[in-house]
Amino acid sequence: MAGITIRDMTLDDVPAVGVLEHRLFPIDAWPVQMFLDELSQPETRRYLVAEGSDGIVGYAGLMCIEPIADVQTIAVVPGYEGRGIGSTLLTHLIDEARQRGAADVLLEVRADNPRAQQLYVRFGFEQIHIRPRYYRDGVDALIMRLQLTAPHPEGHEATEAGQA
Repeated sequence: MAGITIRDMTLDDVPAVGVLEHRLFPIDAWPVQMFLDELSQPETRRYLVAEGSDGIVGYAGLMCIEPIADVQTIAVVPGYEGRGIGSTLLTHLIDEARQRGAADVLLEVRADNPRAQQLYVRFGFEQIHIRPRYYRDGVDALIMRLQLTAPHPEGHEATEAGQA
């Protein structure tokens, strides 16, 4: 990930993120106002951007309302795929979920996006459900879950009812 910086998304980033969103997800793009609404809720949300010399090349967001965290979005510009940006963004979101006390991280992924599915499986996500015709073009969404039962990398234990 040489030359790529991960940082919190700011209001100033939203126009550029909106352009990328419509380029990367033409069928299901979020309106710009949705990003503004998400950023206005820092008590339950965290949004990041990956920035390189060409500007923003990736972004991701998490909603966490205990005990569930939900990956709201994660995207990397195609020319920057395969450089570890998506993995780094996802790592940050999972760490954020742990810090906020989540027991599980959920996400939806298009059934026709094997590259993203493989990324999530590498991180330990498992498919738990299918939402038929979830996307506007009729493609199913696979619901995937990561259980956060392992110790936090900094030594903080994940809290779970019934754990000794």
